Amino acid sequence: ELEFLEDRKRMSKKVQAIYLWWHKPVIDQELLQSLPNLKVIANSGVGMDHLDLKLVASFGVKMANAPRAVSSSTADTGMALLLASARRLVEGNILILLWLLKIIQDLPTIINLTFSTVIWIIGMGSIGYKIALRAKAFEMNILKEQEEQAVGTTYCEKIDGLLQRADFVMVVVSLTPQTHKLIGKREMELMKPTATLINISRGAVVDQEALVTALQTGVIRAAALDVTHPEPLPRDHTLLKLKNVIITPHLGIKTDKATYMITEEAVENILAALNGLPIPSEVLPS
Repeated sequence: ELEFLEDRKRMSKKVQAIYLWWHKPVIDQELLQSLPNLKVIANSGVGMDHLDLKLVASFGVKMANAPRAVSSSTADTGMALLLASARRLVEGNILILLWLLKIIQDLPTIINLTFSTVIWIIGMGSIGYKIALRAKAFEMNILKEQEEQAVGTTYCEKIDGLLQRADFVMVVVSLTPQTHKLIGKREMELMKPTATLINISRGAVVDQEALVTALQTGVIRAAALDVTHPEPLPRDHTLLKLKNVIITPHLGIKTDKATYMITEEAVENILAALNGLPIPSEVLPS
């Protein structure tokens, strides 16, 4: 990349593939116009919301993501957030550090996970499926929209019914114009007052201001978020001041093995595109 920036005019015709790492480099019309031989853009992760898919496709450039590499580590993060919130691990750790033993004894009710329910808001992708496998091991009842007997889930026809029944609402969808603020004031008011919202997708899938209000007024019990909007949040944001919220810095794919596997999957996609073969994880513009 440094060589390209130093001699952009000479190098532009040599570039046939771009590997995006954490949304960089920025793919815009100017860059695409400057790379006449670009064949493929490989993304380091599943989410493609940072790309204008139709714009890229209009230049005849293929696109690919890395769903296989990140599904297990993201599912682990989702379950870690669920467990941490249910068992009040962060609060307990803070109280231990402050040596507030009397308060520890009065720590509010800890949730028993066995036979609680989990929901996947839309569909059952690879990450959702792996979360279901993990939840089943905890003897949790699993709700979702589509039938999937392999993990013992219960079919629910409408999202309203899922929200009303769930003890944990797990958001695992991609960010698209259709899923922007998918979980808003109405959806949170349908949830149980004892329910926990967990988001491991993208911050903008949840209406953040509505979430703040819901947490402050007891509409829902708690939230556990690996993603926010923006990232990171401003230091004075209300979410950072609430005791019934756990926020982690987008840890979903940040493991040593996941990083290696992402790169491996991206290289596989790039080599396929450059050799005119089917791209294993091709993403088409919607």
